[in-house]
Amino acid sequence: MNANDISNANDPDLRASLDALRRAAQQARKTAIQTETNLVIVKDGKMQRISADELRQQAKAKEASQT
Repeated sequence: MNANDISNANDPDLRASLDALRRAAQQARKTAIQTETNLVIVKDGKMQRISADELRQQAKAKEASQT
């Protein structure tokens, strides 16, 4: 299933799950920044660690692009 399939699903809980995952990811970023820990993700099948400093830079860039 991909994001488009999920957003068009008949089950309302399944449709809402994508937004819930996005909120959880954002909260994980905030927690990593607050605790000065790395965020561990899997991208293209490889584990990556993103430092709190890099997360801060990403957050500033996102904020700047929205204004």
